[in-house]
Amino acid sequence: MRPARAEDLDAIWAIESAVFASDAWSRELLREELVADHRSYLVLEAASGAIVGYAGVLLVGEEADIQTIAVAPEARGAGQGRRLMRALLDAAVAAGAREVFLEVRADHPVPQALYASLGFAEIGIRPRYYQPDGVDAIVMRLDLKDQR
Repeated sequence: MRPARAEDLDAIWAIESAVFASDAWSRELLREELVADHRSYLVLEAASGAIVGYAGVLLVGEEADIQTIAVAPEARGAGQGRRLMRALLDAAVAAGAREVFLEVRADHPVPQALYASLGFAEIGIRPRYYQPDGVDAIVMRLDLKDQR
């Protein structure tokens, strides 16, 4: 795992479009995210050097927001999403965040279970948040006081 670089955009975009399909971020938005202030993006490399996952967090003051996380389909089931999430939480703690927020699709039980296992709790619903599919987002929060 390492910090993401601008030259990782092609690999990140390939994973983004494969994993998120209809609600994938645009290539331009991903490019902007990689270089934006208050962001920390990581990539996960396989032994071959190929990027098989990425994740990003927005860090502002005492709050952090998980922007995105994705693991390539061929690399799933080996704890890579958990590794990325733990690294983002470490970055949030290091930046002085006291709490972390995220949204997850209501129809995606696997990431919901991952987030719950890390201590995130559901705090609300954003109706029809994910477009164009019109799927609700579950908003989750983690208090970092126990992570310090």
